[in-house]
Amino acid sequence: MLDVLDRGLLQALQIDGRVAFSLVGEVLGVSDQTIARRYARLRAEAGVRVLGAVLPQAVGRQVWVVRVRCVPEAAVGLARALARRPETSWVQIASGGSEIICMVQAPADAPAEESALLSRLPRTPRVTEVSAHCVLHMFFGGSTSPLTKNGPLTPGQRARLEPPTAEPVTSPVDLSAADHALLSALALDGRAGFRSLAEATGWSQTRVRRRLAELRSGGIVYFDVDFDPAPFGLRTCAALWLSVAPGHLAAAGEALAAHPQVGFAAATTGASHLYASVQCGDSTALYAYLTGPVAALPGVQSVETAPSMRVFKQAATVVG
Repeated sequence: MLDVLDRGLLQALQIDGRVAFSLVGEVLGVSDQTIARRYARLRAEAGVRVLGAVLPQAVGRQVWVVRVRCVPEAAVGLARALARRPETSWVQIASGGSEIICMVQAPADAPAEESALLSRLPRTPRVTEVSAHCVLHMFFGGSTSPLTKNGPLTPGQRARLEPPTAEPVTSPVDLSAADHALLSALALDGRAGFRSLAEATGWSQTRVRRRLAELRSGGIVYFDVDFDPAPFGLRTCAALWLSVAPGHLAAAGEALAAHPQVGFAAATTGASHLYASVQCGDSTALYAYLTGPVAALPGVQSVETAPSMRVFKQAATVVG
């Protein structure tokens, strides 16, 4: 289990993935060397990674929640293959081993069936059913995670760590080859130093620093923290599909986003209008959550639950 200092550091990194350890140390009342040692230990023992990510709409992409049902003996191989695809994230086996759930990015200006991955999946041997649900509105996720709302930092401490507010993205941007090289390096290590980023792009460190600041202030790049939930005592994860009366969808989504258990919540297309990814301590805690906070959401008509059995990829890194 993690102590208060570990949790404070993780919350700080979720607020700003590239925050200086010296500032984190000041906020938490320890030295920057202590913070650096804790971060190294969390990387080694809890699978913590700070990853740079691109806002999908900033580059003309649309996010889909995809459910792939297959024969159980094919699930592991297919999940591994999906995890290797650059357009996927959060690849996991659920529902007793007969279903794979993942997030897929596809061009926003083309029908879903024109996506190479989405069009190929239904024709994959041993796949019995595929459904793709377009994310219409994200209530929680992206640059925010359970670390954001469940950490020990006070409002004053969080305010000291907040990066400058990014401008809202209004239309897709064109990125250069060097931009893509920079983003690829950040996707592997969001805290990579300017020297290594300069080597990846062929730019000077000054130019890298300036361009990264532009991409962040323009709302194109954000940072997320990948972590193993087990050290947090979160050993039961599940996907939820909620059918909600249309008039209550916004209120239900906003209430769901505030739940400590929720790591992602979005309105989607499909028979169920609201999708969420949740983390609980165990199956008893999941039952209490479903029969308590979820049942109290406004307008909920039904809930489908798919417990996660094995995660192959989180925000970007293959983990299994």
